[in-house]
Amino acid sequence: MTGKSSIQRRATDALNASMTQVFEAAGAEYIEPDIIQPADVFLERSGEHIRSRTYVFADPSGAQLCLRPDLTVPACRYHLEQASDVMAATRYCYAGKAFRHSKTAADTSLREFDQVGLELFGGGTVADDDAETLALTLAALDAASVSGYSIQLGDLGLFTALLSSIDMPERWRTSLRHQFWRPRAFRDLLNRLTGKTPRARTSISDLLDEMADSTLDAVSFVENKLEADGLEMIAGRSIEQVAGRLSEKLDDRSEPSLSGDHAKLIDDYLSIRCSPSQAVQKLKQLGARTGSEFASAIDLFDARFEAIQRAGLETADMEFAAVFGRSLEYYTGFVFQIDRQLADGASETIAGGGRYDTMLKDIGADAMIPAVGCAIYASRLVSASEAVS
Repeated sequence: MTGKSSIQRRATDALNASMTQVFEAAGAEYIEPDIIQPADVFLERSGEHIRSRTYVFADPSGAQLCLRPDLTVPACRYHLEQASDVMAATRYCYAGKAFRHSKTAADTSLREFDQVGLELFGGGTVADDDAETLALTLAALDAASVSGYSIQLGDLGLFTALLSSIDMPERWRTSLRHQFWRPRAFRDLLNRLTGKTPRARTSISDLLDEMADSTLDAVSFVENKLEADGLEMIAGRSIEQVAGRLSEKLDDRSEPSLSGDHAKLIDDYLSIRCSPSQAVQKLKQLGARTGSEFASAIDLFDARFEAIQRAGLETADMEFAAVFGRSLEYYTGFVFQIDRQLADGASETIAGGGRYDTMLKDIGADAMIPAVGCAIYASRLVSASEAVS
């Protein structure tokens, strides 16, 4: 697209207004976050799906900036800078442009697109806020006369709690959580942790052999190695960070492998794909094989499912998939995605969202602030309505 006519712009504005009115009626304040944002939070927290598609540039002072690739992070920054009490329960909604590189050179359709969204900060109970966010998202789509969609649910909190219920070094949990969004890398890592796939020897292996035989502490060993080989540190990495990572790799050599039973428990969880009501039963069966932390996460999942039903939503057409975590790595709990089928049989995502309880603290809040929200890709809705007309 090369722009919009006045008719197209009015159609977009009317559609956006119909959806934001739903959010404002639910108590959300309409805001307009800045289009130009500091790039670091997107590059560090949003995940590869967004990071690789963000327009990044530097201003004359050298500060790294970006065109906002979505509006959730800008809404978080707005709250921290503008709210009189950042810990108080607050609701925001917005409608504005977001910007991302196209996936291919030939696809220029959505380099700039309209996004409508809702963010709940603070708030009441986690289960109720999660359910209300999903219900308001569907109400906004109804207001935009959208139908014929499917809903997929996930819960990253369940996965985190499952790992916490399994006896393993914390660094392994961190690595497994990090690779959750990368199925092939996740499988390779799990196979290495169980010993199913032997660790291949690399140049790092020789370095670890030297380190194991050395009487120096890790930092001194790295300092001596850099000096002896005439090497310099890579920008952004400290000697302490490198030494710590090497120490972890050395510890892994003597760490007992993850048991096959524990690996099967992870696989059994990730294989769950069914309706939410069936998922509750399957999760409780798994809970009998785990610790209390996973059981508590199941209780929250069950409470959320009940809250969704109380909100009057039809759950039979929803699907829970344990492997589903969406593409933004800042999510910490409940996640959802709404897709609809196109005329050619393909599907496209028209909305999604979830819980991201660590985001506000990560970007400057003094304490963790519960947060959940949604984003609706309004440009896709306008395109569809134009195609129909």
